[in-house]
Amino acid sequence: MSEIVIPEKIDILGILDLLPHRYPFVMVDRILSLDLGKEIVGLKNVTINEPFFQGHFPQRPIMPGVLILEGMAQVGGIMAFYANPEAIGKKLLFFAGIDKARFRQPVVPGDQLIFTLNMLRQKRNITSMSARASVDDKVVAEAELMATFSPDPGGRS
Repeated sequence: MSEIVIPEKIDILGILDLLPHRYPFVMVDRILSLDLGKEIVGLKNVTINEPFFQGHFPQRPIMPGVLILEGMAQVGGIMAFYANPEAIGKKLLFFAGIDKARFRQPVVPGDQLIFTLNMLRQKRNITSMSARASVDDKVVAEAELMATFSPDPGGRS
C-alpha cells in the first residue's frame, strides 16, 4: 500500500474528495492544518447566502447550533479519514455520540468559524475528539464528538 500524502492545507476540492456531503450541507471550506492523530483546524466562512438564514431567523440571522456541531464533525471526519486511509472511498463515517456540547455566543453572517479538533481516543472503528469552534479567538461552541466507520451503503465497499 502506498503511503498517504497529507497536504499542508486542504482546499474545498480535497474536502469534497473525502466527505460525501454536498451543497448545502458542506460546513467546512478549508483545512488550515492537520497534525495526524493529534489536531486538525478547519475554517468555515459564514455568509448571509446560507440557506438556513432564511428561517433562522429572518430578523436576526443566527447560525443554528446543530450546524456548528456538524461543521466540527466534518472537520473531525477529515482527520479520521487521513488516520484510516484504507477507509477513503470505501466507508462512511457516522456520528456515534455528542457529549458536553455548549454554545457560548451566536454565530452570524460575516463570521469566520475556526474549528479545532483534538484526538482523544481511537479504538477499533470508534474515534473520539474534543472540538472547539471559535470566532475572532473567542470560543463560540465546544463539544466532545464520537464517530464510527461503517461500510458505504452506496455500494462503494
